[in-house]
Amino acid sequence: MIFVLAVVCKCDVPDNITINFSQVIDMSIQTQNEKRITINTLKKMKQAGEKFAALTAYEYCGAHAASGAGVEVLLVGDSLGMVIQGHDSSLPVTIEDTAYHVRCVKRGNLGSLLVADLPFMSYYSASKSLENAAILMREGAQMVKLEGGAWLAESTRLLSERGIPVCAHMGLTPQSVNHLGGYRVQGRDPEQGQAIIKEAKVLEEAGASVILIECVPAKLGEWLTESLDIPVIGIGAGPGTDGQILVWHDLLGLYPGKTAKFVKNFLAGNTEGVHGALRDYVAAVKNGTFPSEEHTYS
Repeated sequence: MIFVLAVVCKCDVPDNITINFSQVIDMSIQTQNEKRITINTLKKMKQAGEKFAALTAYEYCGAHAASGAGVEVLLVGDSLGMVIQGHDSSLPVTIEDTAYHVRCVKRGNLGSLLVADLPFMSYYSASKSLENAAILMREGAQMVKLEGGAWLAESTRLLSERGIPVCAHMGLTPQSVNHLGGYRVQGRDPEQGQAIIKEAKVLEEAGASVILIECVPAKLGEWLTESLDIPVIGIGAGPGTDGQILVWHDLLGLYPGKTAKFVKNFLAGNTEGVHGALRDYVAAVKNGTFPSEEHTYS
C-alpha cells in the first residue's frame, strides 16, 4: 500500500510554473539508482579499462564517508578481528560478529557494493557456506567473500546458483596464516603463479563474480587480471588489477601494529582530514598513481 501525503504550502508560485510532485519523486529515485554500484557496474568498468576503489568498512560513519567519497566497493572484512577487536589475527571472528557489522555498514552505505567476509571455518562445506552466506545476505550484504583456491568451486557454484554472488580471495589468504607460515608474498615461484591463475579460472567457471588477489608480485596480478573476464581486486598485487582495496585503518594510519609494504597512509599531511584522505585514495586508484612501485612486490 502506498500513502500519498499532500502538503499545502502558502507560497507565491508564478502562473506559468507547474509543480509535478510525481516527477520530483521519480527524479529522486533515479538519482539514488544512479549511485548504486552493482556487479554489472564493476564488469562494465573492467571492460572500459576504468579502475575502481574498494575499502573495508565496519560501522555507520565510516561506510557513509567512504561511499560518499566515491568508493565503489565496501568490504566488511574479517580484519575486524584485528582492527576492531584487537586480536592478533582474523581467526577469532564469528559469523555473528560479521553479521553485526554488516548491519552497521548497511545503514551508512550510500550505494557502494556491500561485500562481507565469511569468517574462518564458516564455509568448510558447501551446505555450511550456503547457510552462513544466507545470514549475511539477509543482513544487507550483496556479495560474500571466501578464501581459498579451486577447492572452493563446489561452494562457489552452489552459492551462485542460489543467487548469492561470490568474491574468491586468493594469493595470501589470512585465514590460512598458520598453514602458510606467516604473512608471506605468494606466487613468486612461476609454477605457483600459474597454479593461482589456473585455480582462479576454475572459480570463474564455477560462478565467482569477483576475484580478490592479495600479496603477489605485480606481474602476476596483471597476468591474472588479463586472464579473467570477471573483475579482479588487488591488495599488494600491483597496479595492473581492475580495482584496489585497503583496510580502513591502514589508509588512515590508525593501526598501531606493523603495516605491510602495500599500505599507504592517505591521511598523513592531508589538510582536508579523513574526507580528503578518502577522496585522494579514490583519485589515486582511478588515475593509476596508487599503488606505486614502492607499494608493490616483484
